[in-house]
Amino acid sequence: MTGTGIARCDGTTYTVTPKRDGDARLIEIRSEIARAIDGRAIDLVVIEDLPTNAKSAGITGMVHGTVRTWLRDHQVPYALATPASVKKYATGKGNCGKPEMAVAAYKRGQREFPDDNQCDAWWLRAAGLDHLGAPVATMPATQRAALTAIKWPLLLYTTPTRPHHDEPAFDRPVDNVSLPA
Repeated sequence: MTGTGIARCDGTTYTVTPKRDGDARLIEIRSEIARAIDGRAIDLVVIEDLPTNAKSAGITGMVHGTVRTWLRDHQVPYALATPASVKKYATGKGNCGKPEMAVAAYKRGQREFPDDNQCDAWWLRAAGLDHLGAPVATMPATQRAALTAIKWPLLLYTTPTRPHHDEPAFDRPVDNVSLPA
């Protein structure tokens, strides 16, 4: 894993490229998540779920553990979206490539990104906002159907289709609010 894309509430994106090796990389990523959230009351974070058959699954799993633990410690609800779900939401095809994701972001949001990490982060944000009722673009119903495959957290006042049934409840209620686009 060479970079992690982050999309902020306001739609800006950037890539975290850790400079250290090993577990020190995890600390850099955790620190960047903390900086990105910076005390804001976040209603939802959407994370690309672990790849099932990838060489980087171990490294990605460590990053997931670091990020998810930080989010739990700070009572920030998060959803897990498989790469296929995000791709299907963005393009209508769960097996599309990175270029198709970039074309879809330009078509739907007039957005261009310097790397795939930021494009993925933007689409994860778009899926989360759509789930919260504040879509960044009008999406066809067939593509919106991909949202039902995402593991939404229980405390959002929506009807989750695949809740985190193994997750403990958050200590604070999470309201659905219109987030800035």
